[in-house]
Amino acid sequence: MKQKKYIRQRPDWDQYFAQITKVVATRANCTGHKCGAILVKDKMIISTGYNGTPKGVKNCLEGGCPRCSDPNRKSGENLDKCICVHAEENAIIQAAYHGVSSQNAVLYTTYCPCIFCAKSIINAGVKEVVYFDDYYKMDHLSNEMFKQTGIKIRKLKSL
Repeated sequence: MKQKKYIRQRPDWDQYFAQITKVVATRANCTGHKCGAILVKDKMIISTGYNGTPKGVKNCLEGGCPRCSDPNRKSGENLDKCICVHAEENAIIQAAYHGVSSQNAVLYTTYCPCIFCAKSIINAGVKEVVYFDDYYKMDHLSNEMFKQTGIKIRKLKSL
């Protein structure tokens, strides 16, 4: 009887980093969307981030964010009342906090970046953004800024 040879399926790099980003998102303490982001350089993770309140501030699950505590909140509205730091911002901040440059890194993120995160991504020197889901229509200005600054942005078709 001939023995079957087992062939192990390895994820490609995008799938690998996408899966890790989704695990990072599980740490989010936002009561809305669970977002995760990772910064990658030379196929190595240099930083991770998820959405939630700043260090030392009561988290959303405990009622710390006025917007997250509002039972009538609507997706994409009243973002000026949200005290949470977005996943993309947290990944960039964590890299800087530990003295690691985000320049020429690839940012993997669960949702398409908002206009606020787009500005941070550009100024951090990130060269590419890979996202998995649309949160709401990406702000036209974000897309234009990425184009103007030469930052590649792409949506993964499947995990």
